[in-house]
Amino acid sequence: MLKKILTIFIFTALFASAQAQTTVAKKEPVKTEDPDNLLSDYFSQVMGVALSATSNLKLYQFVYDWIGTPYRFGGSSRKGIDCSAFTKEIYSKVFNTVIQRNSREIFSMSTPVSREELKEGDLVFFKIKSRSITHVGIYLGNNRFAHASSTRGVVLSNLDEPYYKRYFYKGGRLNAPIE
Repeated sequence: MLKKILTIFIFTALFASAQAQTTVAKKEPVKTEDPDNLLSDYFSQVMGVALSATSNLKLYQFVYDWIGTPYRFGGSSRKGIDCSAFTKEIYSKVFNTVIQRNSREIFSMSTPVSREELKEGDLVFFKIKSRSITHVGIYLGNNRFAHASSTRGVVLSNLDEPYYKRYFYKGGRLNAPIE
C-alpha cells in the first residue's frame, strides 16, 4: 500500500506544475492509515495545501472522496450535490456538527472573519451576481477551498482566481465548537 501511495505521490509531483488552479483530480482509493506521513504529503500535493501535523486529515480525505461529484441544485448525494449540502455533509461527517441547509442560514450561524484570518475548516461565502449570499465552500489553506461548483461539481478552487476574488463576500467561523 505504501508503495502505491508513494508512486501516486511521485506521479502527482511530476505533473503538479501543469495543474490548473482549479483542481478536479483523478482519484485512487486512499486509506487513512499513514505511519510514514505519505497520506499528508499526498493530500498536500494534490490539493495544493501544505498540511501540518495539526491538519485534519479526515477533512482532506472527505473532500478528496467527493471530488468530481456532479452538481445538482437541491441534491445531497453522490449522484449530485449543491454547495450548501456539500458543506453540511462535511460538517456532519468531519466535525460532528449539524449546520443549516442553505448558504445564508449557514452564514447566520458563523462569526464573520476576513480573508486573511481564514483557517482550515472555516467557511467561505460568496455573493455571486446577487446582493445576498448565494454560494458557500470550506477553506483548506493556501487560499484553496472545496465547494460544489454549479458548472464543475465538487472541485478545489483558489480564492485568488478572478471569478472568486470578484464575488468573495466573507469568511465565517462557526459559532459552535468544531470537534
